[in-house]
Amino acid sequence: MPRVPRLRSSSVRNAPEADAIGPMGNDVIVGNDRTPRCSWAGAGDTALSRYHDEVWGTRTNDESAMFEALTLGVFEVGLSWSVVFGKRDAFRNAFRGFDIAKVAAMTDPDVDRLLQDPSIIRNRSKIQATIDNARAMRSASPSLAALATSYASIRKQAPRSLGDLPKSTPQADAFAQQLKSQGYRFVGPTSVYAFMQNVGVVNDHIHGCFRATDYPPPSSRGPRPLKTAAIEDRSRSRK
Repeated sequence: MPRVPRLRSSSVRNAPEADAIGPMGNDVIVGNDRTPRCSWAGAGDTALSRYHDEVWGTRTNDESAMFEALTLGVFEVGLSWSVVFGKRDAFRNAFRGFDIAKVAAMTDPDVDRLLQDPSIIRNRSKIQATIDNARAMRSASPSLAALATSYASIRKQAPRSLGDLPKSTPQADAFAQQLKSQGYRFVGPTSVYAFMQNVGVVNDHIHGCFRATDYPPPSSRGPRPLKTAAIEDRSRSRK
C-alpha cells in the first residue's frame, strides 16, 4: 500500500458522533453518511473512501491482494499517490488481474506492449520490477504473507494525527532488507511501510476514525450507521 495520501480537508464535525469519540482534529472528518473517517478519505461515497473503509489497514493474506498492494507501491515511487490510485483499475487490467502466475510468465514482448499502454504509468523499470516481483513471490521462502505476518503489530492506541505517522520504522527497514534478499525490487523501507499499512500489518487509521484500533464499541456511541456495519461485516469476512 502506498504512503498515506496527504489529502487534507477541513474537519466536518457532527456533535453526537464527536462527543462519543472524543476530541477530533482536522485529520478526522464525519462523512455524509455520519461515519467518522481519516480526512484523506473525503466525506463522500467515492472510490477513495471505499478504499479507506474496505482495504487500507484491513489484514489480508490473499496473495493477489498483497501483490496488488506491492505493485501500486512500486509505481508510486517518485510520484503522487493520487496519480497511482487513479490508475488502479488500469493496472489490474495490465497485470492480468494481479494473477501472480500469469504476471510471472510475462516476457519482453509483454513489457514492450505495456510501454504502449497510455492507461498506466509507462516506466520500463517499474513494469519489469512488477514481473520480477511476481516471480519472487512464486519462489521465495518464507512467503510474502508469512513475512508480513511476522511483522504484524496491534496498536492499543491509534495515532492522534497524520503527523504522528512515520514514513518508515525499524520493522519496515528489516522487512525491506529481507524482501531485497529474496529478489524483490523497488522495496525500500518507505514503500514497504506503505505496503504494511495497506495490507493491515499495521493499522494507522487516526484516532476518531471508525476504523481506528481504539474506536469506541457500539454500546458507547449509540446506533451505528448502516453503511459502517456493512463494511465491518465485509472486513471480518476477509480475515
